[in-house]
Amino acid sequence: MGNHLLKGKKGIIFGALNEQSIAWQVALKCKQEGADIVLSNLPIAIRFSDTKELGKLIGAPVLGADITKVEDIEQLYDLSLKHFKTKKIDFILHSVANSLNIRKKHAYTDLNYDYMFKTLDVSAISFHKILQVAYQKDLLNEWGSVLAMSYIAAQRIFPDYNEMADAKVLLEGIARNFGYHYGVKRNVRINTVSQSPTLTRSGGVIGGFSEFMQYADDMSPLGNAPANDLAGFCVTLFSDYTKYVTMQNIYHDGGFNATGLSGKLIDTVTSTVAKKKKKRNKYTLQSS
Repeated sequence: MGNHLLKGKKGIIFGALNEQSIAWQVALKCKQEGADIVLSNLPIAIRFSDTKELGKLIGAPVLGADITKVEDIEQLYDLSLKHFKTKKIDFILHSVANSLNIRKKHAYTDLNYDYMFKTLDVSAISFHKILQVAYQKDLLNEWGSVLAMSYIAAQRIFPDYNEMADAKVLLEGIARNFGYHYGVKRNVRINTVSQSPTLTRSGGVIGGFSEFMQYADDMSPLGNAPANDLAGFCVTLFSDYTKYVTMQNIYHDGGFNATGLSGKLIDTVTSTVAKKKKKRNKYTLQSS
């Protein structure tokens, strides 16, 4: 049972593919808290995903749209308003990212630029597009809320995260810039959330992802934040309890972003060094 934090609110969620998707968990939690939802993704993604099952589960229509195309976004918003039988909505979640360079294992020092432009368009510029179309249509109610999913690689270097780090930098910049304009004229909040590494379809293709998840868990005082807890956090950012939080990138990562070195990681490194030293001593004794 929820606490009805979103009772009567209506929103659009982009990016739910399967149970591993952050958007999937957010949609479940929003429904539990009383919201009415429209789910959207690329038509081909909907065809080869479990999105329709989620729609049946929460009683939400699933509407295809390519969010790199303004005309698709416009049509999606019109259909959503028709479904909700209202003139405005209350929240939007952008949880979409893709990198062909990562999928095809191009190093950051050897990027395919056509792929890179597509990465920036899908993962960041699309956020500007959904915000701009919503702004021009006056889609969001006063004190509405828009969120996009970011990652700490926008601030720190994680080599295998590749060009997606650049996309997240752009994503956060768009949130701040549009957050100003929405705040001044519409009293609408725009924020990004930096989540702990989470095993999703897009995250799973990054090299060394499982090892990094373990590293982040060892570094974070509270451990990695599960997707279900992230969903609850997103609910609070969509709710009326955070009406004056805007233009922020908010960390939901168990304290990873603020930790320089943890005791658990020191223990791991110490243990590894001891094992290597023992192995070297063994070889030295055998040689002598």
